[in-house]
Amino acid sequence: MEALIAAGVPVEVVPGVTSGIAAPAYAGIPLTHRDYSSSVTFVTGHEAAGKYRPEVNWGAIAKGSETIVIYMGVQNLGNIIEALVAGGLSLQTPIALIRWGTCPHQEELQGTLATIIEQVENTGFEAPAIAVIGEVVGLNNVLSGCRPVPLKIITK
Repeated sequence: MEALIAAGVPVEVVPGVTSGIAAPAYAGIPLTHRDYSSSVTFVTGHEAAGKYRPEVNWGAIAKGSETIVIYMGVQNLGNIIEALVAGGLSLQTPIALIRWGTCPHQEELQGTLATIIEQVENTGFEAPAIAVIGEVVGLNNVLSGCRPVPLKIITK
């Protein structure tokens, strides 16, 4: 949007739901749940080179949030997981990667911090994707039945 405004291109903001909320919801993953998570953190997994602030403090996020939603993190996932584990998360912490969120062809990959990198490599799962980390990931087995189904095309 910044580049468009700088170039003099008119911009209209259309309100909606961020992919960090919509994609997990479509997969049946609530970001908070009274039995599993009272907090959620949204963070980028891919920072701009030369950014004026320090990089993301993954250790603080590991200690301070029960659910972590990462935008643009697939390419850097190994480093992110390493930092989160160093910050105190267990390798057995559940993680889900969600690609093409809210589209009929949404793809999901679920594992743990210990297994997800190998799963990505074995399946060829690619960016762009949202990562959701935390115990709420396991609820998709219970709540995924709420996913909308595509409408049938009626022809005459």
